[in-house]
Amino acid sequence: MDRLTEMEAFATVVDQGGFTDAAKKMGISKSAVSKHVSSLEARLGARLLNRTTRRVSPTEIGLAYYDRARRVLNDAGEADALVSSMQSAPSGLLRISVATDFGVNHLSPVLSGFLKEYPEITVNMVLNNRYVELISEGFDMAVRIGELEDSTLRARKLTDTTKRMIASPGYLEQYGRPEKIDDLNEHKLLHYSNQAAANVWKITAPSGEKRQVRTSGWLTVNDGQSLLNAAISGLGIAYLPSFLYADALKAGQVVEAMPDLPVEQLGIYAVYPPGRFTQPKVRAFIDFLVREFADKGPDVW
Repeated sequence: MDRLTEMEAFATVVDQGGFTDAAKKMGISKSAVSKHVSSLEARLGARLLNRTTRRVSPTEIGLAYYDRARRVLNDAGEADALVSSMQSAPSGLLRISVATDFGVNHLSPVLSGFLKEYPEITVNMVLNNRYVELISEGFDMAVRIGELEDSTLRARKLTDTTKRMIASPGYLEQYGRPEKIDDLNEHKLLHYSNQAAANVWKITAPSGEKRQVRTSGWLTVNDGQSLLNAAISGLGIAYLPSFLYADALKAGQVVEAMPDLPVEQLGIYAVYPPGRFTQPKVRAFIDFLVREFADKGPDVW
């Protein structure tokens, strides 16, 4: 007899608590289930189930065998699903979570190209500036920037960006340029409230030493574009990824506040739920973003 079928019959009996319900679950006769289990016990030379007129339960050996058998069956099911998914064209609803400023500036402009390439996919892109729980909130993936929190999610790097302190020329003319990290304590800092420690800036000194600057800040907001606007208007110094301020820097609306500091590198990642294989629609979108961001070149970030 087929070994996997024997395993499945035995495991289903344990799951369902009896041969009758196991037969219904498998869509075969009760006698066929019993035959598969008996064949398995004969091949192994061990009794796996205690059978009485009222109930069926695994023996000690049967319980140990069940744990391993269930793993094998799950792996076999995932292997079948993997082949099926790889042969099918990407389709269905793709729910994406992304920070508002990044979504508006960098995802929205490329979505038309993706949807034309994959007409069987529909996209629901949710823009917000909070940390979302992908699985419990029903998202297929998210785009996240910076150091990833420890989690069971899988991640793939899309590209890199850099992070610098910027301020308007007018602000620096009025308050002076900070010459060293400690000088920041005397300046008006603009904070991003969605970070775990919004009022703490982690900075690398020219010596390579890791420093932290903690101030209450003059303005705290949960949107990067709003922080940039505040910096442009002369409200203070903001610490932002370059994809946000690159255009304003080229236009002379802002300048680097401390150009001698080492530039901080930030990864931009696609994160998605764990599993042995990735849904075709998720894999297709991530592959598309990797190509799109590579084509843009480093000047954008």
